[in-house]
Amino acid sequence: MWRSGSDGGRDRKTVVCIACGTSLLRSEAREYDKKGDRWSRHGKEFEHLCKECYRNLCHQPRDELEALLVDIGDGDDLSRGDFLERYYGAVEERYGSAEEPES
Repeated sequence: MWRSGSDGGRDRKTVVCIACGTSLLRSEAREYDKKGDRWSRHGKEFEHLCKECYRNLCHQPRDELEALLVDIGDGDDLSRGDFLERYYGAVEERYGSAEEPES
Protein backbone atom coordinates (compact mmCIF):
# COMPACT_ATOMS: atom_id res chain seq x y z
CA MET A 1 0.00 0.00 0.00
CA TRP A 2 1.23 3.53 -0.77
CA ARG A 3 1.86 5.91 2.09
CA SER A 4 0.55 9.43 2.12
CA GLY A 5 3.05 12.23 1.51
CA SER A 6 2.68 13.58 5.06
CA ASP A 7 4.46 10.83 6.90
CA GLY A 8 5.45 12.92 9.90
CA GLY A 9 9.22 12.99 9.41
CA ARG A 10 9.35 13.90 5.73
CA ASP A 11 7.89 17.42 5.72
CA ARG A 12 10.24 19.26 8.08
CA LYS A 13 10.03 22.61 6.25
CA THR A 14 9.36 25.59 8.53
CA VAL A 15 6.93 28.36 7.54
CA VAL A 16 5.85 31.58 9.25
CA CYS A 17 2.24 32.47 10.08
CA ILE A 18 1.41 35.69 8.19
CA ALA A 19 -0.98 36.78 10.96
CA CYS A 20 1.02 36.31 14.18
CA GLY A 21 4.58 35.66 12.98
CA THR A 22 4.92 32.26 14.67
CA SER A 23 7.34 29.80 13.02
CA LEU A 24 5.92 26.31 12.67
CA LEU A 25 6.30 23.14 10.64
CA ARG A 26 4.63 23.27 7.23
CA SER A 27 2.70 20.12 8.14
CA GLU A 28 1.18 21.97 11.12
CA ALA A 29 0.17 25.06 9.11
CA ARG A 30 -2.83 25.93 6.95
CA GLU A 31 -2.38 27.30 3.44
CA TYR A 32 -3.68 30.77 2.69
CA ASP A 33 -4.35 32.07 -0.80
CA LYS A 34 -5.29 35.74 -0.89
CA LYS A 35 -7.32 35.11 -4.06
CA GLY A 36 -9.45 32.63 -2.10
CA ASP A 37 -8.73 29.75 -4.50
CA ARG A 38 -6.31 27.37 -2.87
CA TRP A 39 -7.48 24.51 -5.11
CA SER A 40 -5.97 26.04 -8.24
CA ARG A 41 -2.33 25.29 -7.44
CA HIS A 42 -0.41 25.69 -10.71
CA GLY A 43 2.35 28.30 -10.47
CA LYS A 44 1.39 29.53 -6.99
CA GLU A 45 3.32 30.07 -3.79
CA PHE A 46 1.06 29.96 -0.77
CA GLU A 47 1.35 31.90 2.44
CA HIS A 48 0.62 30.09 5.70
CA LEU A 49 -1.35 30.50 8.91
CA CYS A 50 -1.03 28.67 12.21
CA LYS A 51 -4.14 26.69 13.17
CA GLU A 52 -5.26 29.23 15.78
CA CYS A 53 -5.08 32.19 13.37
CA TYR A 54 -6.77 30.12 10.65
CA ARG A 55 -9.68 29.35 13.01
CA ASN A 56 -10.05 33.07 13.73
CA LEU A 57 -10.39 33.97 10.04
CA CYS A 58 -13.73 34.91 8.58
CA HIS A 59 -14.39 32.25 5.96
CA GLN A 60 -17.02 34.28 4.10
CA PRO A 61 -16.53 35.32 0.45
CA ARG A 62 -14.42 38.44 0.12
CA ASP A 63 -15.00 39.51 -3.47
CA GLU A 64 -13.75 43.05 -4.06
CA LEU A 65 -12.41 43.39 -0.48
CA GLU A 66 -8.71 43.47 -1.34
CA ALA A 67 -9.23 46.05 -4.10
CA LEU A 68 -11.31 48.17 -1.70
CA LEU A 69 -8.59 48.05 0.96
CA VAL A 70 -5.90 48.99 -1.55
CA ASP A 71 -8.02 51.89 -2.85
CA ILE A 72 -8.55 53.18 0.68
CA GLY A 73 -4.88 53.07 1.68
CA ASP A 74 -3.60 54.24 -1.70
CA GLY A 75 -0.05 54.75 -0.40
CA ASP A 76 -1.09 57.09 2.41
CA ASP A 77 0.34 56.65 5.89
CA LEU A 78 -3.02 56.63 7.70
CA SER A 79 -3.78 56.31 11.36
CA ARG A 80 -6.08 53.45 12.29
CA GLY A 81 -8.93 55.90 12.89
CA ASP A 82 -8.47 57.60 9.51
CA PHE A 83 -8.28 54.22 7.75
CA LEU A 84 -11.50 53.02 9.40
CA GLU A 85 -13.25 56.28 8.59
CA ARG A 86 -12.29 55.90 4.92
CA TYR A 87 -13.29 52.22 4.98
CA TYR A 88 -16.77 52.89 6.39
CA GLY A 89 -17.28 55.74 3.93
CA ALA A 90 -16.22 53.61 0.95
CA VAL A 91 -18.44 50.70 2.02
CA GLU A 92 -21.47 53.01 2.39
CA GLU A 93 -20.72 54.62 -0.97
CA ARG A 94 -20.43 51.25 -2.77
CA TYR A 95 -23.02 49.15 -0.93
CA GLY A 96 -25.27 51.51 1.01
CA SER A 97 -25.70 52.08 4.70
CA ALA A 98 -25.37 49.21 7.16
CA GLU A 99 -27.87 50.93 9.45
CA GLU A 100 -31.40 49.55 9.62
CA PRO A 101 -33.90 52.01 8.13
CA GLU A 102 -36.16 53.52 10.81
CA SER A 103 -39.83 52.52 10.60
